[in-house]
Amino acid sequence: MRLSLKEAEELVNKLNFRHVDNTVIAVVQDYKSREVLTVGFMNREALLKTLTTGYLHLWSTSRKQLWLKGETSGNLQLVIDLKVDCDADAVLVLVKPVGPICHTGNFSCFYRRLIELEFCG
Repeated sequence: MRLSLKEAEELVNKLNFRHVDNTVIAVVQDYKSREVLTVGFMNREALLKTLTTGYLHLWSTSRKQLWLKGETSGNLQLVIDLKVDCDADAVLVLVKPVGPICHTGNFSCFYRRLIELEFCG
């Protein structure tokens, strides 16, 4: 999926960005299996880059910077489609993964069950 900058800007302007950090929630899903791969945030710049390049870009709320998902590992995420929720404050990004999306090397960031977490008291 690749749009012109004008087309992308028109779509991005229709979203309801959170006032706290000017982002929308981004749920990233494998387009074939429908497995949820990760959840992140996108600001206007991340959405525009995603829509115009065809590769998943996210906004790091902790580092306050844009990043191309897979830039370091080579595991880029090719965007097939984007959907928006009923409030227009979250997007579902359907991707064709080139490799694992998780920084741990797992295919999905959701590889552990809650019961597997160790709680420290």
